Amino acid sequence: MTTNRKILVTSALPYANGPIHLGHLVEYIQTDIWVRAMKAMGHTVTYVCADDAHGTAIMLKAEANGITPEEQIATVKASHEKDFAGFHIGFDNYHSTHSPENEHFSQAIYTKLEQGGYIFTKDVEQLFDTEKGLFLADRFVKGECPECGAKDQYGDNCEICSSTYNATELKNPYSTLSNTAPVIKSSKHYFFDLPKFEAFLKTWTKGDNRLQSAIYNKLSEWFEAGLAPWDISRDAPYFGFKIPNTPTGEPDKYFYVWLDAPVGYMASFKNLCDRTGMDFDEYWKKDSTTELYHFIGKDIVYFHALFWPAMLEGAGLRTPTAVNAHGFLTVNGEKMSKSRGTFIKAETYLENLNPEYLRYYFASKLSSSVEDINLDLEDFMQKVNSDLVGKVVNIASRCAGFIHKNNEGKLADTLSEPTLVQEIIDAGADIAAAYEAREFGRATRLIMACADKANEYIDTHKPWALNKEGKTEEVQAVCTVALNIFHKLVIYLAPILPILSENARTFLNVDSLAFDTRHTHLVNHTINAFSPLMSRVEKDKVDAMVNASKESLEKPNNQTDNKANKTKSTDTSTGAAGEFIGIDDFAKVTMKVAHVIECNDVEGADKLLQFTLDIGEETTRNVFSGIAKFYKPEELTGKKVVCVTNLAPRKMKFGISEGMILSAEKDGQLTVITLPDTMPIGATLA
Repeated sequence: MTTNRKILVTSALPYANGPIHLGHLVEYIQTDIWVRAMKAMGHTVTYVCADDAHGTAIMLKAEANGITPEEQIATVKASHEKDFAGFHIGFDNYHSTHSPENEHFSQAIYTKLEQGGYIFTKDVEQLFDTEKGLFLADRFVKGECPECGAKDQYGDNCEICSSTYNATELKNPYSTLSNTAPVIKSSKHYFFDLPKFEAFLKTWTKGDNRLQSAIYNKLSEWFEAGLAPWDISRDAPYFGFKIPNTPTGEPDKYFYVWLDAPVGYMASFKNLCDRTGMDFDEYWKKDSTTELYHFIGKDIVYFHALFWPAMLEGAGLRTPTAVNAHGFLTVNGEKMSKSRGTFIKAETYLENLNPEYLRYYFASKLSSSVEDINLDLEDFMQKVNSDLVGKVVNIASRCAGFIHKNNEGKLADTLSEPTLVQEIIDAGADIAAAYEAREFGRATRLIMACADKANEYIDTHKPWALNKEGKTEEVQAVCTVALNIFHKLVIYLAPILPILSENARTFLNVDSLAFDTRHTHLVNHTINAFSPLMSRVEKDKVDAMVNASKESLEKPNNQTDNKANKTKSTDTSTGAAGEFIGIDDFAKVTMKVAHVIECNDVEGADKLLQFTLDIGEETTRNVFSGIAKFYKPEELTGKKVVCVTNLAPRKMKFGISEGMILSAEKDGQLTVITLPDTMPIGATLA
């Protein structure tokens, strides 16, 4: 018998300045499936979420829309809740971080940290927009890279040479909000002393099944680099909560949005507890025996696996049982694109297609890894039509009519193939294990293998042929076996397809689809009239969705701000891809195999490495690259790399750079592309 576990589950909070799109839905569908599966297995599971409703971006968005921030977040919250409901995301509570509960817990946790000696202050120099009257976050300032001189680079890193820097280091900076030159201004900031929790975090991150191995390895790199104090304050004007206990006479300070955002999990749960009588402390006290799981995108691991557990530990509260990260979404193998119509909003999808199509397709692609998943629209149509319509629903549609016509809807008194039905029941153990392990792709494969057995059984016994011969008892026997297998399939698919399964439950005339009910045999049992459970995915509907996405994003939308939309969890995967280039444009780039003769640090430039390259010419090439954060010189000396050799020489403070070394970057981690030693120096890449 399954031991009942008490489990609290959260998804990352969507940011309240834009609509939900398919990239976001990967996470919410993944979480919802897991929650439904665990509930079906008999556990007490509570699923809460909220809108992340604070920050400069929301304040500016509201200003642009001519409304208050409170009006802005209320409108977006209603839109988010409508979209989530449309995809059958079954939150037990959906709240907002702009709430009394969140203000209480944010200030209470901060006060505990302050009393514990984990908060300190220091003056910080920042760029200040005198016209707007506010300090500029990195994304609101541009200028020339301090290392390579490239123009129009954001305030944190250069997209040309990959250098990282502080916004105050930019040359000729300008505010993207007012297009004016900002000034450097000093302000007192409040810091959370994260390094004091390094020993705790090193132990905590090693906990059994606490983190995926890829995430643990990434955290290990951050530990090696050393943890830094976390700036948790922002200056007015700012839409958020005031920091308590600041000295009298000093300007108000506000919590940085990332401090109160995860506290929103607690706030949403508290709001639910106050309405239902659940015991808040049972789930959040230090020695809680309940379980707490966060589902997030891999781009926000730093906040959830370092800052958040450290805050909870410092405040004397329980920490998460596990943090489950997922990858990003691509569509047709590429980043979601407005120009191609693959930047698809939830609302646009729902206007054209059944949400359970997407729930099933995402489930078939999802695993416990942090790998990205791809929505291939052709494969999407084929898989849904083949698996759900052609295999699962087909079982019921092939058999129900015979039972009603010949037997007034009553199944046979016994199972003529108990061994086959038992095989399907026994498969439930592996399917349940796959669900709990978040291996949804494996679960769907196991379920479809069961569906194949049912269809093979029907094809072998041909009830339509038996019926023509008047062998109605045999027809009833065959259809009873097939519908019993269908019953098990519906139970197994219920976490993924809640609406189809509920309609099938009505058809089968059963009370529950709990996982244990798969052991029940439907014999001497009356079923209800069959109604179609799912129609095929039609290509014209998919095309209409894509075309509507192109059109809708050409129109003004006063709730979207693509530049400032920093929705937490999956948004990094959804920036518009660049326009296509022709083969002639690509042919202009010359890339050659280069041998690194020397690689050295650059005195006075912590982020640069200087390379002496042999590219098969009479003289060597001198190249500067902003990758010192990722490599020591000795790691690259002697390697074969790829060098773009026909870039115009760039004069830099430390000399002339005569090319560019190719590298790949993802999730803040950069890797230089190296080639086998057997590659000839000077060979041209084509």
